[in-house]
Amino acid sequence: MSHRRKDTDYLVISARIRAMENKLLTRERMDRMIDARDDAEAMKSLAECGYAEGPLDAVLAQARAEVFKDMEQGTPDPRLVEVFQIKYDYHNAKTILKAQAVGSSPERLLLAGGRYSPAQLWDSWQRESLSGTSEAFRRAMEQSAAALADGGDPQQADLILDRACYLEMERLAKELKSPFLQGYVKLSVDVANLRTAVRVHRMGRESDFLRQVLLPGGNVSEQAIAAARGDNLGEVFRAGPLSRAAELGAKLAQPGGESLTAFERECDNALTAYLAAARRIPFGEEAVIGYLYAKEQEFTAIRAIFAGRAAGLDGDTIRSRLRETYV
Repeated sequence: MSHRRKDTDYLVISARIRAMENKLLTRERMDRMIDARDDAEAMKSLAECGYAEGPLDAVLAQARAEVFKDMEQGTPDPRLVEVFQIKYDYHNAKTILKAQAVGSSPERLLLAGGRYSPAQLWDSWQRESLSGTSEAFRRAMEQSAAALADGGDPQQADLILDRACYLEMERLAKELKSPFLQGYVKLSVDVANLRTAVRVHRMGRESDFLRQVLLPGGNVSEQAIAAARGDNLGEVFRAGPLSRAAELGAKLAQPGGESLTAFERECDNALTAYLAAARRIPFGEEAVIGYLYAKEQEFTAIRAIFAGRAAGLDGDTIRSRLRETYV
């Protein structure tokens, strides 16, 4: 039976993480990247944060692999890292199944960083043998493939994988007996469900459809979300960390509403605020969880900055799309 590690087991890795936090991408560094004369100058700010040189996709893939490997080797329980790797496995599962459905190769769109090698996953699926993966993952891929067979519903196929993804995260968090990690997973489900609810209401779909696509395991029940009118979502989430995001989402939940950019940002900011609380805890698994999330947010911010630059967006527009930083 799994037991919870003591906070003191994390003394060494917590101290290392506090030192490494000094290299995280701050708002000031992001501003310099945004205002840089060219991409080469923008990349210099990344070098200050410990990133290698080279094409951006390769640089970020390398950085992600290094972070996961470092935390796996340094943390007393590497399953903490798995919670953040799971989503890459399920992204790859979706990519493989959709490519197979249209007769193309998924290899260009597969992402490294999961528990399972993308190339091995693709090879194993082609050979109809998903050995080495979790039972939950294998079962979800098979069920999703069945849903896609004979021109099936791709939305249903995605939902099967999304449910399995969050359930695996929930199971691991419970096994680790970490209230902080369990809180993160629950809040992640709430964020996914709030986003789904706003989009479904904007589509003008009925509540019966919403009930089918909401995920279990959040702080706010699927029933409460499905029963609420779009303009009443703020009330459903009023008592929790998503209150601001839900109030904004409620205003945007009408068909043909305004852009969801600000709403999406508030959802992510709520997660960041929760995880950033880890910095107030001197040592424990919270330091590892917070740092892993901070790096994921950092990779997302870097992509957003360079994508905005490539699109010729002005600095203010790029800044408006960035989330709150962990540091």
